[in-house]
Amino acid sequence: MSIRMAETSIFQFFNSLILNNMLLLGYDIGTSSVKAALVDAQTGQTVASAQYPDAEASIIAKQPGWAEQEPEMWWDELKQATARVAQKAGGSLADVKAIGISYQMHGLVCVDKAGKPLRPSIIWCDGRAVPYGNKAFEGIGGEKCLQHLLNSPGNFTAAKLAWVKENEPELFAKIDKIMLPGDYIAMRLSGGDKKTTVSGLSEGMFWDFKNNEVSKDVMNFFGFSEDIIAEIVPTFSVQSTVCQAIADELGIPAGTPISYRGGDQPNNALSLNVMKPGEIAATGGTSGVVYGVLGEVNYDKLSRVNTFAHVNHGEGGATRLGVLLCINGTGILNAWMRRNVAPEGMSYPEMNDLAETVPVGADGLTVIPFGNGAERVLQNENVGASIHGINFNIHKKAHLVRAAHEGIAFSFAYGMEIMKQMGMEINTIKAGHANMFLNPLFCRTLAAVTGATIELYETDGSVGAAYGAGIGAGIYKDSDDAFKTLKHKATIKPEADTAPYKAAYKLWVERLGK
Repeated sequence: MSIRMAETSIFQFFNSLILNNMLLLGYDIGTSSVKAALVDAQTGQTVASAQYPDAEASIIAKQPGWAEQEPEMWWDELKQATARVAQKAGGSLADVKAIGISYQMHGLVCVDKAGKPLRPSIIWCDGRAVPYGNKAFEGIGGEKCLQHLLNSPGNFTAAKLAWVKENEPELFAKIDKIMLPGDYIAMRLSGGDKKTTVSGLSEGMFWDFKNNEVSKDVMNFFGFSEDIIAEIVPTFSVQSTVCQAIADELGIPAGTPISYRGGDQPNNALSLNVMKPGEIAATGGTSGVVYGVLGEVNYDKLSRVNTFAHVNHGEGGATRLGVLLCINGTGILNAWMRRNVAPEGMSYPEMNDLAETVPVGADGLTVIPFGNGAERVLQNENVGASIHGINFNIHKKAHLVRAAHEGIAFSFAYGMEIMKQMGMEINTIKAGHANMFLNPLFCRTLAAVTGATIELYETDGSVGAAYGAGIGAGIYKDSDDAFKTLKHKATIKPEADTAPYKAAYKLWVERLGK
């Protein structure tokens, strides 16, 4: 054995000893529940996972279009989820070595000097701040906003804070720091450390990408003092540690590093190890999300996508932006087809088999899937869902189902064209093995039209946050090291003959009329 091989073997041996009994704890602070996952740092296996509550958490809606949640509710849910995951893991969290946090994006948490929330959080789906964001877009200048913020201030966190300033001035005067949901949870775990990240500030429209600083344009336009911004820490770093009081309450060792935090969509990308330019993370639930990594500062002039700092933005001086595309009418169309078109009692896998009985393009039948409200990818138009080219002598239920599945895939591809126009080369699409990505026809269609390879994995947000904690605490040297044990389920490459798929997609675009 060579000296180099012997040194490598010794390193691997001692590294395995160090990692033995080393657990990583990930939290996902969602709108409906808090999820917790314990991951074995060495094997990558999920030791235990749990969520609380079992039913969806409540949302406060005092007026139409409003949506608020109490930050203290998230904390109570976290305590319950922690107790459940500890019980599943054998009753002890003594081996937890690092904590990571994923959270619902864009929420506004206002705290006083003692760290106490001054009001319920105005969460991501609250629409009251739209006029404030639009006014800032006009006042600062549309082109300047897109060049510096990469988005319109729109309905993001900064605009929500502007609403508080105008409508609740006495409360606004008491604010010490503003925080995102994940920042608040990290503060509670640490016993009071008020911190945030560039990635988090960018999702709130507080970050100037051109000047690489908190946006003076936004702060000055709204009349905010920069003192209201919490201390900025790297996304992957020992940001703070668990204090003794919380350690006693949760059973997590005091001094455990809190070493990662990220918004839910950037974190979903991390969960799939989507960190490099040209990689795409996608989800296909009720709505569809495509999140791609861009390696240069750029934006869509029509503002059809949102662009934020990815979790690894700035590492080694590299630009890493997350381009976020949301498509409302995806899995919800498939559910509608099952309820109203498929034979009664037919399962989703059986629907997939039914769709396979007709050829690519469904014999000229096309389904436009945008029946779940206005689509930003279509510049906020509400075009609705529609069926085109139906022939009463040819088309049957199987054609409708296939055309729906193809239409959903085509909507993803249509959105990805915007990303390509921004300079993104789409080579790989990574997704969790769930929802629409359980459908082989959907996957084949998407691969054929985009030319990208689709890789499916078994993962979720809380597990991804646990891996992020391991990276931030230095347990892993980088994301490739962390995700070397990520469980791969399947790979779908474009078929040799993609012409039929591309012809069907071309017809779909023509019938969309955009």
